[in-house]
Order: sequence, then structure tokens, then C-alpha cells
Amino acid sequence: MKALIFGIFGLIVSGSAMADTTSATPIHDKPSFFVHLDIDKVISHTDLASRCGIVPAHLDYLDHAGQEHVMDYLVYGTGCYNQN
Repeated sequence: MKALIFGIFGLIVSGSAMADTTSATPIHDKPSFFVHLDIDKVISHTDLASRCGIVPAHLDYLDHAGQEHVMDYLVYGTGCYNQN
């Protein structure tokens, strides 16, 4: 009986340890129209002040559950001076 209890306890402990290691990998979001982003804190993003035209951008953020997300997308740079 004690062996069964220790076996079940071992499974519970190893399962929670494995859950902690899988949460450390970031989730790669795919950009599309009307995507709900659960952004709690922005970790880093691409600086668009010196870029002109449509350029690739990168966003790292944390959601409200504390999970890290990564998103690569295209955006129009804001560094286009004196251009129509």
C-alpha cells in the first residue's frame, strides 16, 4: 500500500516538474486579420523610426498568464520623411 501511495506521489511530482519545463518555451503567434492578442507586458519590439516602407517587425510579449509569445509580422515603417 505504501508503494502505491509513493508511486502516485511520484507521478504527481514528476508531472508538475514537466509542466514547468514546457512553459518556458515561447509560443510563436501567426499574424492574421482580427487576431486577439492577450498582451500584458511587451518585452521587446522592432524600432521602426529609421525604417521606410513595408518592413519585417518582431514582437516579444507576455500574456496575462505569464506565458511568453513571439510574433513576426510586416508593418509600414515610420521613418519615411518627405515622401508621399
